[in-house]
Formats: sequence, structure tokens, C-alpha cells
Amino acid sequence: MLEVKNLSFTVPGTDTGIINDVSFTLQDGKFLVLTGPNGGGKSTLARLIMGIERPTAGSIVFNGEDITDLSLTERAKKGIGYAFQQPPRFKGLTVRRLLSLASGRDLPENECCAYLTKVGLCSKDYLNRAVDASLSGGEVKRIEIATIMARQLQLAIYDEPEAGIDLWSFSMLVQSFRSIASQKNESVIIISHQERIMKLADEIIVIADGKIRTQGPRDRILPALGREFDVACDMRGK
Repeated sequence: MLEVKNLSFTVPGTDTGIINDVSFTLQDGKFLVLTGPNGGGKSTLARLIMGIERPTAGSIVFNGEDITDLSLTERAKKGIGYAFQQPPRFKGLTVRRLLSLASGRDLPENECCAYLTKVGLCSKDYLNRAVDASLSGGEVKRIEIATIMARQLQLAIYDEPEAGIDLWSFSMLVQSFRSIASQKNESVIIISHQERIMKLADEIIVIADGKIRTQGPRDRILPALGREFDVACDMRGK
């Protein structure tokens, strides 16, 4: 279980607050979507949970242990993983080797292919390719998501996984997330604006201006977001 308690973050050396007194709990095996306007603090919140940034105040508890002061590496060892909006590239490292490193063992070809297929890649075309500049942004993004799946995490965090991905591959990703959500083997946090992803969530949290504007079960929050969007569209049309 993940517990975020009164979390705040101010940009070091400034008085600019990005996250302000955010609290929520994510039960084991649950699927949470963070959504809200751009610049509202969603990615910063995710980075705080992963340990990429350190909070100014508040605490983060994972499986009963306070991990607020643990490093990114220590959190990764405890089963927390993060997929970036802009994944890194690794010159000279093949896709197959990257998947094996992620899983912690030498993955056979059929398992590597299975992970790549889940993210919409023609697997045998990619196994021996280097994760470098020869790959498009969308390809690198899908490969990173495959490595997150290969890690068998307790908590997986995906920062806008749909960014830079074509519609066909996005459909494959939705199917993969649907499978993860149905199995309840790991907790998932996804930052997304996509309705098809939000429909998979157990809970939705709307972040705006660094605060939780609203949170609750999907069946209550998603219709309200739809009505809000309709009103905004009507106002822009006048």
C-alpha cells in the first residue's frame, strides 16, 4: 500500500510551490489515474513518489515503511518503477539486453517477444536493435513500457504513456493496461488525459495548481469530468 501524507514540494532556492499538502492512499493491486490541467503538478507528484525529487514537507509510506528519505535506487529495489515521458536512450545496448536487465535474468527470446508485442512492436524486428538514436521517440517509449512490465513491480508509475504513440499502438497499450488492472498483481499509477485509460481506473485524482481538486472512484469522477469538459467547450464556442 502507498500512503502519501501532506506532501509538498517547493523548487529549491525559490518560493515557487509545485505540490501543496497532497494526501492520498493507494491500496495494493489498485489502478489510479492522475489527471488534470497541464502544469498542475502531476508529473512532479509522480517524481516525488519515485524519489527523483525530494519533498519539502510531508511523507511517503510504502508497505508500512517510511521511504521519504530513501534514494531512487533504494525505492527501485523495493519494487517501485517509473516510465518517463521522455525515456533515455542507451547506445550499444540492445532491446533484448535491456529487457533482461529489467527482469533481473537472461530472458529467453519468446518472453522478450511477448513483452514487446504487448506494447505494439513487431518483436523480432526489435530484439537486436540498439536503444539509440535510430529509434523514434514513440518506439523508445514503448520499449521503456515493456521494460517496466518485465520488472514485475509492486508499484508501477507511468507518466503519460500515450505521448508520442500512434493510435494503433495506443490501442495495444490500453489492452495491456486492461490486463494489468484485471490481474490485480501490482498497483499502478498512470498520469493521463485519455478517457480510454481513465475508464480502466479504480480511482481518479484530479490535480490542479499543485493540489488535489477532487478524488474518488472512477464511476463518480469520470462523468463529472465529462460534464466539465462539455461546459468548457460550450463556453469556448460562444
